[in-house]
Amino acid sequence: MLSLKEILSVSLVLFSVIDILGSIPIVIDLRQKAGEIQSVKATLVAGVIMFVFLFLGESILRLFGIDVASFAIAGSFILFVLGVEMVLGVHLFKSANDPKSTSIVPLAFPIIAGAGTMTTIVSLRAEYAQLSVVVGIFVNLIFVLIVLKSLGWIERKLGQAGADVLRRIFGVILLAIAVKLFKTNVMLL
Repeated sequence: MLSLKEILSVSLVLFSVIDILGSIPIVIDLRQKAGEIQSVKATLVAGVIMFVFLFLGESILRLFGIDVASFAIAGSFILFVLGVEMVLGVHLFKSANDPKSTSIVPLAFPIIAGAGTMTTIVSLRAEYAQLSVVVGIFVNLIFVLIVLKSLGWIERKLGQAGADVLRRIFGVILLAIAVKLFKTNVMLL
């Protein structure tokens, strides 16, 4: 039976980990590089990644001989590179010129459905009913889609100067998240 309290708990935990609101400057930066973001495609791919990881994640990692900590460390490297790009204004991620690939990497993975999200889903699965986790994922995907669809409006409200300031600030925050993700998971190895 579905518990509203469980669904709310799962949804809030995933909301804080996915942090699509905090990722707005990153997504705006990606959109400026690629010309557009395919919001529906990014949301669907992120959803598929989350659901595959919910049901098969640990098995897939074990199949390749990878533990969750190593997976999280690899994700931290990608986040670190994105943070460096944002802070320094350099372009290291070369496939960002194609809206189709940008909508998948790095937007769907690792920004929306990254190592932190996948690790959290595994933890939530152990603590809550599977159906509550499924509903929590759907709630978050709907919110992600709304934010991605509203990106043009958000960008206009921020203006170029506001977007530049936010990009640099969130770039530093993204670097800090990457370092924390790395540090936490290195200790688990």
